[in-house]
Amino acid sequence: MAEDRKTTSSGVEWRVTMPDNHSSGRAEQDVEWQVKVPEGSTVKVEHETSLIIRAWVRMVQFLVRRKDMFIGFLKNAWKLGVDDPRKVMHGLKVGLALSLVSLFYYTRPLYEGVGGAAMWAVMTVVVVFEYTVGGCLYKGFNRATATSTAGAIALGVHWVAHKSGKQFEPVILSGSVFLLASAATFSRFVPTIKTKFDYGITIFILTYSLVAVSGYRVDALLQMAQQRVSTISIGIFICLCVCIMIRPVWAGQELHLLITRNMDKLAASLEGCIEEYFEEDSGTEKEKRSQKSQGYKAVLNSKASEESQANLARWEPRHGRFGFRHPWSEYLKVGVTMRYTAYCLEALNGCINSDIQAANSVKKCLSDECKKLGTQCAMVLKELSNSIKEMAQSSRLELLVCDMNLAVQDLQDALRSLPSQLQKEAQAAQAQKTSSISSAITTSVKNENIVTMPLMEVLPVITMASLLIEISVRIEGIVDAVESLADLSEFKPVSDEKPAKVSPYDDDASIAAQGSETKKTIPEV
Repeated sequence: MAEDRKTTSSGVEWRVTMPDNHSSGRAEQDVEWQVKVPEGSTVKVEHETSLIIRAWVRMVQFLVRRKDMFIGFLKNAWKLGVDDPRKVMHGLKVGLALSLVSLFYYTRPLYEGVGGAAMWAVMTVVVVFEYTVGGCLYKGFNRATATSTAGAIALGVHWVAHKSGKQFEPVILSGSVFLLASAATFSRFVPTIKTKFDYGITIFILTYSLVAVSGYRVDALLQMAQQRVSTISIGIFICLCVCIMIRPVWAGQELHLLITRNMDKLAASLEGCIEEYFEEDSGTEKEKRSQKSQGYKAVLNSKASEESQANLARWEPRHGRFGFRHPWSEYLKVGVTMRYTAYCLEALNGCINSDIQAANSVKKCLSDECKKLGTQCAMVLKELSNSIKEMAQSSRLELLVCDMNLAVQDLQDALRSLPSQLQKEAQAAQAQKTSSISSAITTSVKNENIVTMPLMEVLPVITMASLLIEISVRIEGIVDAVESLADLSEFKPVSDEKPAKVSPYDDDASIAAQGSETKKTIPEV
């Protein structure tokens, strides 16, 4: 008998006894295990889990995860429907349009009227029906025009090919498909055609290819073309009726609201950046301000949406306060100026999150002026948003812009006096710390002593102030774009009543309101 003993550090002794003269299979059955446990010790014996139990546990875990994913999906879908019920209504409208067009299959008189081409009406509803009225009109017009044009050209080419004889007919048909498909595909690269008729070009290629190719084996080609055109027209008509008559969603109105929302987000983001930089908070309040300062990202990411909605709005008829030839391109100009300002806000947010920060004592020197300018810029943006939202010219806009310019002047004056303020602080600290620092801002005093201060302690706050001044200049560009929009859109004129004072800074507002002849020249930075 062979014996093997092992003792662990805790005092537990393991002993394995194996027979000497047995086969390997028999030896595995005769192995003996003995364990000696010291008094006062505990040993937990764990049995190996069977394969079936492990598989069952994994299957249960898989089902639980899928259940959680499904419940999360339902919650997100419910939240999406609650936040915007129009999306739920859009789904119901599509279902209603498909139900109406399916009557051409279920009702025999209607089915016999259009023949076997009733499926084209169903396909038309599926591809044409869009969320907005402008999108539905755009696709409907392009599909109808492209289908009729391609069908007419295909019939003409088929007649020419038929008169040319059986030998030349397939050559003419295939050659025409090659030439027209190539030319139409190339035309999609033209910016104007791609913007307005890209969908129509695709339908033109599809319709012409189907009619030209299938016409080679079909005798009653004209009848087939008439049935397809009629069923497509029926599908487009049903789409337009349902989309316009039942809770319509106008692309122009969506663009109008998008511009105003982005302008409000831009104002809130500017206020959040100033508060986050100059006020020290911790915990939940700091996270809220950080989220508030990120609103400019929505402005930067809205270019594609603005251009798409502006293109669709041009197809819409007169609705509400928007005429047929409403200047939708002016909204794009306003969006461009807002993104131009948002880029500067992104740089401002980078200064806030930078690893190199100015000392609190340096920030206090410009804190009041920067907060004042940030507040005035935000007030101008909010007033512009209200003006666009109400489609009325603002009676307070000039006053707010004047207050913003005065705040810029105050900040520039504070930047000029910054060296003297820092000198006083440096002189107070010089008595305790006399070591000089290289690469510093130097200031001379009356007794000809030189006081030094590190450049890196002052540069971040100067950058912050310079960006604020640049933002105020870019906001004036937004003001000009909104004024151009107001003139072309014929916003309601300003009332003759004297505007109330809205600025929280009495001295600056009184100077602007009274029209004082004493003018302060804004010094250069």
